[in-house]
Amino acid sequence: MITIALTKGRILKETLPLLAQAGIEPEEDISASRKLMFATNRSDIRLLVLRGVDVPTYVQFGAADLGVAGKDTLMEHEGNGYYEPLDLGISRCRLMTAGIVGARRPSGRIRVATKYLNVARHYYAECGRQADVIKLYGAMELAPLVSLCDEIVDIVDTGNTMKANGLESRELIADISSRLIVNKGALKIKHGTIRPLINQLDAVVRAAD
Repeated sequence: MITIALTKGRILKETLPLLAQAGIEPEEDISASRKLMFATNRSDIRLLVLRGVDVPTYVQFGAADLGVAGKDTLMEHEGNGYYEPLDLGISRCRLMTAGIVGARRPSGRIRVATKYLNVARHYYAECGRQADVIKLYGAMELAPLVSLCDEIVDIVDTGNTMKANGLESRELIADISSRLIVNKGALKIKHGTIRPLINQLDAVVRAAD
C-alpha cells in the first residue's frame, strides 16, 4: 500500500487533477466528506488529507510514503527523512517581507511577526539584521498597524489583502509552489511502485508547461 498525504485547501484542489491525469482518483468526493483517509481507484494507493504543516511530518516519519506540500511549509519544517523530487508547479505565490506603506524600517533591531519562525530567523540573519520574531497564526496584516511589529513575513498571492490594510510588499524571500516529497526509506523499499508514480506525475507536469 502506498499512502499519499495531501494538503487541505487550494493545494488539494490543484493536486487532484494532476493525480487524475496520472491515473489516481479518490473513490468518493473529498470535498463532500469529513473523512481524512480515502481509498482510490487503485487498490495499492490511498490518500490522506491533512493540514499543510503536518504533511512533512507524516512523510518524514513514514506515516505517509509521499506527500504534497507548499515550499514555504517545507522551508519552515526543515525536516530530514524525505526527498523533494518534483516541483508540481501549482499554488504559486511568493514569500515576502511587508510593512506599512511608506514607513521607515528601524535602523537597529527589528520586530517581525510571522508563522514562519525558522524562515524569518534565517532570512534576517543572512541580511545581517537582528530580529525579534513573534509567532502569529493569522490576521498577519493587522500586526504592524497596531505596533505589534515593524514588519511581517507572509505569503503574497495577489497582494490585494495587504493593499487593503495599508501594507506594501518589500523583499522577496522565495518563490513558492507545491512540491512532491517522498520518504527516503519508502523510496528504497517500495521503489518499484513509487518511482513509476513520480515519473508519471513528472510527465503530467511537463505536459502542462
